Amino acid sequence: MTTVVPTFAATGLAPALLAELSAQGITEPFPIQAATLPDSLAGRDVLGRGRTGSGKTLAFGLPLLHRTAGRRARPGRPLALVLVPTRELAQQVTTALAPYARAVGLRCATVVGGLSLQRQADALRAGAEVVVATPGRLHDLINRGDARLDQVATTALDEADRMADMGFLPQVTKLLEQVAPDGQRMLFSATLDRGVDTLVRRFLTDPVSHSVDPGTATVTAMTHHVLHVEAADKQAALAQIAARDGRTILFIGTKHRADRLARQLLAKGVRAAALHGGKTQPQRTRILEQFRTGQVTALVATDVAARGIHVDGLDLVVNADPPTEAKDYLHRGGRTARAGESGSVVTLVLPEQRRDVSRLMSVAGITPQSARVRPGDEALVRVTGAREPSGVPVIVVAPQPAPAPRSGAPRSRRVDGGRPAGEAGRAGVGGARAGGDGGDPTGARAAHRTSGRSRRPRRPRTA
Repeated sequence: MTTVVPTFAATGLAPALLAELSAQGITEPFPIQAATLPDSLAGRDVLGRGRTGSGKTLAFGLPLLHRTAGRRARPGRPLALVLVPTRELAQQVTTALAPYARAVGLRCATVVGGLSLQRQADALRAGAEVVVATPGRLHDLINRGDARLDQVATTALDEADRMADMGFLPQVTKLLEQVAPDGQRMLFSATLDRGVDTLVRRFLTDPVSHSVDPGTATVTAMTHHVLHVEAADKQAALAQIAARDGRTILFIGTKHRADRLARQLLAKGVRAAALHGGKTQPQRTRILEQFRTGQVTALVATDVAARGIHVDGLDLVVNADPPTEAKDYLHRGGRTARAGESGSVVTLVLPEQRRDVSRLMSVAGITPQSARVRPGDEALVRVTGAREPSGVPVIVVAPQPAPAPRSGAPRSRRVDGGRPAGEAGRAGVGGARAGGDGGDPTGARAAHRTSGRSRRPRRPRTA
């Protein structure tokens, strides 16, 4: 029987980590942390399941840092590794762990697609004890000789089921084959399904399994609503929801439709922006920062935003297009009601979608509140805070591209494996090139583009 600790102090964490937790205002462990920390700090392999937003990052991050503290990495030879499916989640994990890493004198590097390969190689060569990476880009750096994993003693996989869904399993397998064979492995996710079983059986030794908020991974602080709407009314209803006070994420099925809805909302006076895998990484990073600061209040996103994004105070998620799978519904909804906060998930359902959505809710274990609505209805206002948009178009001011180099001057360095540095940062809804790597599943694209070849390789589905 495993021990559940009531306080961080009772875990035996390094004093510097305890002090940083206190400085961050974190006074007691979340359930997934309380359940897993005794085993992970003892060096055991851990299989952890907790709802999205439940505190999994510190559940694997604190023991990873505790067990790595006091050691120094050689150039290109990290000591601890966190693998994640998307760039956004990699950046979020790095941001979350950075103050604790500094507290124990460890250096972190983030390795993701869409940013300068050479800069990431330089960071590894400079020495980084902890690497947070998407599988494809890390695979690139290893193939270039910039990184080796034989010194990695602690490995964590976050959102492992998503990596399986995105076609990462072959690359994850190759990476895990290269870490120290007697090292510790921790695997965390909100859902654990068949795609993850292969990794568990092959790479985890006698793992201790912990499941917090079992079953549906939902929380009492989250309310679920199904709003039945006619096709002719859907656009106006979405505009009124997006115009509400506060920030809102509206999930859309495709990149093209996300761009189109964002343009329509801007024209109606809603500060909207689209986020999807067709954006360059600088664009995605800037849009998320604008959303966090309130410059953008309606984020129109594909499932690239369903994981790895945490925004304080986000209390409404709207499925403008219902997802097709129950776990996608749970992950989308998990962008709200995080870390003990409350929130609502609203799904707009057309008549022809009713049967599929009813089946999806049943599989997800959700009993939603249902209502039939039209734009301006009291029920729509009560559930979502909808209001009429201003109608004054919002102008998106994009940064100017870098000036063209003078004759004889060197051409601008490419920062995303294909676009000049000045071009990669352009804003504007719908202006991003389609086909961005959204997490870099294959890892080959950045190297392919910089080689000067024009033909793109085939690749798995991207985030």
